[in-house]
Amino acid sequence: MKQVTIHAAKTNLSKLIEAALSGEEIVIAKGSKPVVRLVPVSQGVFKIGLLKGKLGTGPDFFEPMDESDLHAWEGGQ
Repeated sequence: MKQVTIHAAKTNLSKLIEAALSGEEIVIAKGSKPVVRLVPVSQGVFKIGLLKGKLGTGPDFFEPMDESDLHAWEGGQ
């Protein structure tokens, strides 16, 4: 574990980020009291098509409406 002061963290932020990304634990202290820990953000994997085939088919918006639906859409009862 590496502990640095806030001033040192400001001065060496790029180096501290690289150290945290390589797995080193970085603690930033105010004076001698630790206040925060610098850790990398976990990168989730984005998968395209995750729900493909699980949702079924949706409505076809290019097909003409039924007469009853069209009548109701236009304000008819």
